[in-house]
Amino acid sequence: MSEPTSSRKPAEDDDAGERAGDQVIRLDTQREQRRGASNPVIDDDELEAPVAPEPAKLEAPSAQPKPAAVTMVPSAPARPRRSLTRPVMFALLPVALVAGGYYYVTGGQVMTTDNAYIQAQSLGVSTDVSGTVQEIDVHENEAVKKGQVLFRLRPASFETAVAGAEAQLGTVRNQVLTLQASYQQSLAQIDQAEADIPYYEAAFQRQQDLLKTSTASKATFDSAQHDLIAARQKVTVAKAQAQATLAQLGGDASQPVEKNPFYLQAQSAVDDAQRNLNDSVVKAPFDGIVTNVDSLQVGKYLPASQPAFGLVSSTDIWIAGEPKETELTYVRPGQKATITVDGYPGQVWHGTVASISPASSSSFSLLPAQNTSGNWVKVVQRIPMRVTIDDPQGKPPLRGGMSAVVDIDTGHARGLPDFIANLFKHSEQKS
Repeated sequence: MSEPTSSRKPAEDDDAGERAGDQVIRLDTQREQRRGASNPVIDDDELEAPVAPEPAKLEAPSAQPKPAAVTMVPSAPARPRRSLTRPVMFALLPVALVAGGYYYVTGGQVMTTDNAYIQAQSLGVSTDVSGTVQEIDVHENEAVKKGQVLFRLRPASFETAVAGAEAQLGTVRNQVLTLQASYQQSLAQIDQAEADIPYYEAAFQRQQDLLKTSTASKATFDSAQHDLIAARQKVTVAKAQAQATLAQLGGDASQPVEKNPFYLQAQSAVDDAQRNLNDSVVKAPFDGIVTNVDSLQVGKYLPASQPAFGLVSSTDIWIAGEPKETELTYVRPGQKATITVDGYPGQVWHGTVASISPASSSSFSLLPAQNTSGNWVKVVQRIPMRVTIDDPQGKPPLRGGMSAVVDIDTGHARGLPDFIANLFKHSEQKS
């Protein structure tokens, strides 16, 4: 029983080996056909030795025969074609150098600085009178127009002051009219006293003549003389009273009451009281946006000159830049500028260089550098510069503190480098 089993195993192993060999031969034949179709001409050194098939492994009688492993032979790589990139790059290199040199020499006309920020006129809204807040007519971040009411103080005390000043003005008016009448009365008294003088002079002369003939008594003569002197004194007193009254009338008794100094003084008191009443109603001095309104509440006592809240202008806006001192070589007031704001990509504003500070920013610091101490470290300084905005209409709203980039057209090209320019100068001098 054991002999037929042992004789069957070698036969099965031989058949499996033959089948595996046939499969390897067929795969090699198909690979050679594909290689011939893709590469008609193959060098001898590119041929590879055939791969021997692996011997079949003996398996148990119950196991199924496994197919032989197939080894893929990689195809030979094709020869790379020669690229034209390198010759083209070598040909374009001189052109690029010439173009780059041209743009370098003719460029450099625009000075660019990103150390620039938007500034706007701003102030703390206040009034020069003290009072209690009665009402607030605006809210936080509201856009207001010039002359619009912002808040009101309680007006009772100011109205009382106006009424008292107006009453005093009426009293002064009556006093001026009284002075004018007194002056006219003084003039009448002068005329009356001067009219009495000829009578007293005639009576005195008569008594003097009678005294010479001893007809009249000495007492009658003395009485006539006294009356003449008294009449003359009345004229003098009346004239003095008229001059005093005229002085109180400002030297011109015929001038209107409204031009009298006493009346003008009383009128100024009325105007001051009325101004205080008007200042109790606080209005916007310019177009802008109110901020920090919540810090003011109804019923709060607001001292004079204390800011109630802030107002930022929406029209008086400019660019405050601080470029380096080395960047301001050819920058002058009046040059045109292009402005871009980081908050509005794609938007462009146009402006003009309004002014350049006469000193650096550090010169106005609280503790400026004392270079005479000997500890000198050279640092590039920054010079403040102001650029006005020429076309704010129709553009997004600009807010104070926003970052900006300013490009200023100086009109001055970079030119040739110094060593090349010096070579040309030397050559011209030699020629």
